[in-house]
Amino acid sequence: MNSRSLQTTIIFLVVGGILVLAFSGALGSASRGFTSVLIDIQTWISSRFLGFQDFVTAPRDIVTLRQRNAELEAQVSQLQAQLIELQQRVNETEILAALVDFSRSNPESTYKAASVIGRDPSPFLHYIIINRGSNDDIRRGMPVVTNQGLVGRVDAVIADAARVQLITDPASAVNVYLQNADTSAVLYGSVTGDVSLDLISQDVTVEAGDLILTSGLGGGYPADLIIGQVVTVRSLEFELFQQATVQP
Repeated sequence: MNSRSLQTTIIFLVVGGILVLAFSGALGSASRGFTSVLIDIQTWISSRFLGFQDFVTAPRDIVTLRQRNAELEAQVSQLQAQLIELQQRVNETEILAALVDFSRSNPESTYKAASVIGRDPSPFLHYIIINRGSNDDIRRGMPVVTNQGLVGRVDAVIADAARVQLITDPASAVNVYLQNADTSAVLYGSVTGDVSLDLISQDVTVEAGDLILTSGLGGGYPADLIIGQVVTVRSLEFELFQQATVQP
């Protein structure tokens, strides 16, 4: 038998064997087993490919997220700045409305609105600088008030600014009137910024909550400017006068 006949015989036997296995059902189980192995291999390759894909694309995703985060932070900062600006405008509007109401309730005086532009750096002096001066007809000795009451009085003036001595300054002394007690006293400042009443007659009853107004005595301040309320009272029998602490 030559080689070509032998090769043909082998091929015939292989094909015949495959046909026998196919008809007997053995080839189906082998095929299923082979298919199962292929599926497992394909699943493993797919999972590794997805992991590699995530590894490759993750840096780009992180860069995108960082850029988006930076954009959002910039938007938040812009919105916060706008909110602060709006709040400042609301506060300014409320202050102006309060000042208008105050001026209407005290028509006997003339008022000029001013803003605080500085403070005395010394811890022992209590002064502020306002943005109104002699160009605005501001003069030394003029009282300075807010809608809540007396602040102090003008101590020095230049063309476009003025220095105001606060009632909390240790050199400040204001003649006052206690409305409920119907008596006079003197309001003093202090180094700590606290204000207190002295020279209150022992013959009168002073209580916490009593309203304190300027008396107008001495000409330093006009009468009936609100200063604050009595907080505590100190009265000793052997002393000539009572003292009291004040909440401006």
